[in-house]
Amino acid sequence: MAQAATTPETTGSDLLAGRRLGFACVVLGRAGMKAHDARRWQNEPHLRVSIGYLHDIFDYLDEVDIRMYRLSSGVAPYITHPEMPQFWNQIEECRDELAELGAKARRYDLRLSSHPGQYSLLNAVDEKIYADSLRDFDYHVTLLDALGMPIDHKIVTHVGGVYGDKDAARDRFATRYETLPDKIKARLVLENDETHYDLTDVLAIHRQTGVPICWDWLHHDVNNPDRIPADEATRLVSATWPPGQQPKIHYSSQRREPRLVARKNRKTGERVMVEAAAATGQHADDIDAAEFAAYLASVRDIPFDIMLEAKNKDLALLKLRADLAAMSPPFAASPPLPFEHAANP
Repeated sequence: MAQAATTPETTGSDLLAGRRLGFACVVLGRAGMKAHDARRWQNEPHLRVSIGYLHDIFDYLDEVDIRMYRLSSGVAPYITHPEMPQFWNQIEECRDELAELGAKARRYDLRLSSHPGQYSLLNAVDEKIYADSLRDFDYHVTLLDALGMPIDHKIVTHVGGVYGDKDAARDRFATRYETLPDKIKARLVLENDETHYDLTDVLAIHRQTGVPICWDWLHHDVNNPDRIPADEATRLVSATWPPGQQPKIHYSSQRREPRLVARKNRKTGERVMVEAAAATGQHADDIDAAEFAAYLASVRDIPFDIMLEAKNKDLALLKLRADLAAMSPPFAASPPLPFEHAANP
């Protein structure tokens, strides 16, 4: 009698089918790896040194089968500093080395991204901050272009400040976005934040401008006054991406464990470490695999890549993959909110 064919066992790993998982900047799983040349300007740091570090990181990512990575903002040290022209031409000076590094990234099927710093504000009232922000965006885009990366390798930004008038600040972002060079608009995506600009705000800007939305799970939980469920939010933001480009989201778990913080002893003036409750919106060390699996089960039909923002970086990613592999269905069809707090009564 012929033996019946066996069906491969289904596990939580199947929820990752067609999706990349990535992490940001710092490698913890291999000792001694640096994300960029962090030397002070007096020591003449250079993009060329960072490129060497990135070759090692990309080799490591391929070895452990991680296919998504956020570049450090400091890959080209001081390149946007307005008073240090000696650093301005690093990308041009490293054209051949960048082309070689980009070829390796494409060979390894790495999806790269970057996230300009918190002071890069397209809607800034201060004209100097606005000009500095444009210079920073141009640097990040020029770097990805020099690497030869496909157009769905993005740079992520937030709307910015409120400046006493949220509607005006939001409109200022939209107006300035329209004036950006095409090469910046082609790579720039907008993220909801945890304090001022929620999902409805960034979707409104998308409707004005067409800018794609990179949705952040934890920010949405912290700042979601309309109580939009995670699966619906995912469908809404995925629809903002151009055809042929795979959306990406940010995912992190809320830290629930107490944390150690430095406090000043009023009597002695001495700074001591004391235990405090986890702050709302603070990233956990790792990813809650059950919560993550429930979320992915609710959006099985939507293709997107996932940048993990956990304190344990690549170690958190590797742990999550192992945790998912050990999980069997059924998975919850509708995930609970990850963290209840006063911001979402």
